Amino acid sequence: MLRREILTVLPLATTLGKVSMAMGAPMRSPIVLIHGLHGGGWVWHHVAPLLTAQGFEVVTPTLTGTGDRAHLLSREITLETHIQDIIATIEMRDLQNVLLVGHSYGGLVATCVADRLGSRMRRLLYLDALIAQDGRTGFDILPPAMAQTRRERVRVNGADIAFPVPPSAAITFPDPVRKEWFVAHLRPHPVGTYETPVRLSKPAGSGLPVTYIAYENPALASIEPSRAYARAQKGWHYRSEALPHDAEVVYPERVASFIAELA
Repeated sequence: MLRREILTVLPLATTLGKVSMAMGAPMRSPIVLIHGLHGGGWVWHHVAPLLTAQGFEVVTPTLTGTGDRAHLLSREITLETHIQDIIATIEMRDLQNVLLVGHSYGGLVATCVADRLGSRMRRLLYLDALIAQDGRTGFDILPPAMAQTRRERVRVNGADIAFPVPPSAAITFPDPVRKEWFVAHLRPHPVGTYETPVRLSKPAGSGLPVTYIAYENPALASIEPSRAYARAQKGWHYRSEALPHDAEVVYPERVASFIAELA
């Protein structure tokens, strides 16, 4: 082979070698990230690559009727729909030993999925999330006045189908560029998911290690009843962080570090 040909082939061989090594390297335990109200799998856009770079298999599903699946929005979508979204994702990808992460509304879904697929779970992580409780709906675990306000917003501005996207002025971000990106991606959220009574076979997180990380700069009033519930649970690891509720968008390095240390 001519020297020129060798020099041409060497970079390709090196690249293929690196790809081969990467393909042969075992992935670390899978992480399933469940987004919150008005979100989608897109909210983890800045977090997921940081975890993937550490060797984790990261799955960021979008719940039916939200995000890139907003075209499926309907009055028939319930919490059960979203539970089945995540169960199907885990089962079809043959995931085991999962770190299941729920943020905000995603905590309702995560609680129920962990209850049904406990044998596939390794740990349950709530990131400033709502915690499902047997027999209660999403509305039931909000502060009563806030639940009534949200019902009214759905009736007046959401055609009795969905929570309307909040106005940009109501969203406070330290980074205006990230805020613009965030607001542009928000979509209405199906109200039926907050009207579905939860059915659990055992209390939230039973049989699993559970960590609850509260974001308290500022602390959202809608999450406080769930924070109080988490603080009262024996055996749970609870801690507070001086972060805004949507920290995964504005402080992805911090959020990725929380997840990685538990994965």
